[in-house]
Amino acid sequence: MPPELSDLTDQVTSLTPDQYIGIPIALVGAVFLALGTQFQHRGVTKVEDNLGSGAKAGLSVRQLTALLGRPSWVIGTLMLGAAIVLQLLSLKFAPLIVVQPLGAVALVVTAIVNSRISKVKLTRQAIRAIVFSVGGVTLFVAFAAPFAKSSPIEASQLATVLILLAIVLVIFAVIFVTLRKKFKAVFYILGAGVLFGFVATLAKTVIDRITTITMAGFEPDSFEWLTLLCVVALLAASALGSYFVQSAHSHGPPDLVVAGLTVIDPLVAVTIGIVVLNEMAGAPLWTMFALLIAGGIAIYGVFLLSRVHVPTPEETKPVA
Repeated sequence: MPPELSDLTDQVTSLTPDQYIGIPIALVGAVFLALGTQFQHRGVTKVEDNLGSGAKAGLSVRQLTALLGRPSWVIGTLMLGAAIVLQLLSLKFAPLIVVQPLGAVALVVTAIVNSRISKVKLTRQAIRAIVFSVGGVTLFVAFAAPFAKSSPIEASQLATVLILLAIVLVIFAVIFVTLRKKFKAVFYILGAGVLFGFVATLAKTVIDRITTITMAGFEPDSFEWLTLLCVVALLAASALGSYFVQSAHSHGPPDLVVAGLTVIDPLVAVTIGIVVLNEMAGAPLWTMFALLIAGGIAIYGVFLLSRVHVPTPEETKPVA
């Protein structure tokens, strides 16, 4: 067998039985993500109808509070909570680069649910957008996985991730405060995807460190300040990312929201792993060009989906 095929086979079969458990867990989480997003979108739409549109400047405090009184939004939030728990559980078993992109399944589920509920067939444009999004992510992982190397994250690398996240948080916060009245759905989708990409990376780091501490035996000094800082940063990114998700519901359809969380998110998480954590060290140069092309295809699919999407039940209601 040629050396290249031998190396690829070793990578494909390198997962242990325990790590394979993470795959079905991630797939179930993707279904919860799709359904939870549908319910949340319905709740935000109801609040928009009752309290006016927040599309010009994001959701107001009054609108966010009103969401708590919408059963559909609460159910959706609980389902998204379950999706997050399942995602974290899958990260405990399997590598980030394996399970994170599986969330793209949620985009397909969302499109099918929209089509069924609205009784509207998927258009060629919508199918093409979904194919570009999911196919781009699939290609991205296919090129990255054979050369990915998982190793313990050093303190300097983790510090770099935290610094990058701090810069991203400041940039998004400043842009939101100064230009929020000009935002469209794509901004909120990109913002949420980028932030949750950092969340996935930090969550994987925290899980690995806690697991290491637990196996080694907990000592007062073992849970170092850097890990605690990771938790704080994770919560901050989650809070702003969640707000962007809710505002995205008031700007665009649920399939576009899911696209941001399942396409942009894994692309950012894997890119951090490649650039900062050196998980692709030693990979041939052509791989980097292939990753850029695959990532571009996936992002193009998201932009295409922002223009052509599957109608929601609210959009198919006749105008009184």
